Amino acid sequence: MGVQLFPAQLFAQISDTQLPRICGSSGEDGGSINPICATVLRVTNNRIAASLAGDAVPALLKIVAVLIVAWLLNRVLKRAIKRFTRRLATGGVQRLGRLQRRAPLADTSPMDLSRAAMRTETVGGVLNSVSTFFVWAIATFLVIGALGFQLGPLLAGAGIAGVALGFGAQRMVQDFLAGIFVILEDQYGIGDIVDLRDSIGSPGASGTVEAISLRTTRIRDLEGTVWHVPNGEIRTAGNKSQQWARSLLDIGVAYDTNVDHATGVLKRVADRLWQDQEFGPFIIEEPEVWGLERFDADQVTLRMVLKVQPARQWEVNRELRRRIKDAFDAEGIEIPFPQRTVWMRNDSERKAPAAAASGHDGTSEPT
Repeated sequence: MGVQLFPAQLFAQISDTQLPRICGSSGEDGGSINPICATVLRVTNNRIAASLAGDAVPALLKIVAVLIVAWLLNRVLKRAIKRFTRRLATGGVQRLGRLQRRAPLADTSPMDLSRAAMRTETVGGVLNSVSTFFVWAIATFLVIGALGFQLGPLLAGAGIAGVALGFGAQRMVQDFLAGIFVILEDQYGIGDIVDLRDSIGSPGASGTVEAISLRTTRIRDLEGTVWHVPNGEIRTAGNKSQQWARSLLDIGVAYDTNVDHATGVLKRVADRLWQDQEFGPFIIEEPEVWGLERFDADQVTLRMVLKVQPARQWEVNRELRRRIKDAFDAEGIEIPFPQRTVWMRNDSERKAPAAAASGHDGTSEPT
């Protein structure tokens, strides 16, 4: 019987006049009563437990709500970023295909597809990291505020720390920002042959790109040396293997060579290379011989150009030079070399005219 009356007796011990003073929002009569505090007070008859429950439970619920909203918002942002980067990569590959081969997306080379995949992965990773950082940073501040801490001093301290970090790591921040724009603008990718300089006209690092990160670009030059170039230090980036390349050859012939005949031979050799089964696929358009380019000291120079696939110009140039040499030999066209006329005079020949002018034979007797 006592057990059945215990809850009723427990609830009856707290009068309605005591609730506003203990669980009121303002601590005075007439204030709104915290229902959680009132329930705990009636069950436990403990003012401390009721007060703590009245403050902790709403804060805990608010924290849980903030975490759930942050998690959902982060998921939504990740999905949006994934769609954006996928669309960006698809558009980039389609644009590359139109510029290179006027071909649909299905005919895009595996190198272009892997480059687009790398670009998508890198851009998506950067955007995901930035969005996740901001979402959870805001959620952290809201949780700290829900716990009853003052956000003003925390924000001021975070601002001072951010300024100090910005001054101390500005080079690194510059590298990261430059790396983001290198990837977003598709300035170069893995496998491209580039020339990176810190200013126009200055010597730089040239070679094949092996890796790209947000901070550095790693390239390997012709001798096999690996260069690590900070992205923030790059002021000029020349890409020698993007979309298409031009094979440009200046061929010198002797001054007594018939220019029209030599031009015809060059055109015939280039056309045969264009129709070749091995080298023909590398050449995009019909070869052109632009004609007489300049007069040099020992030769006249003819210029020939071919539009070729990216990074194929050097291979095409070597084969074209070999065939031009064979064709010139067969046609009797002289490939010039430096020629000089040298006058040689001995000492006696130089003294004879001087002796005749002075009236004696150039000898003298001892005195």
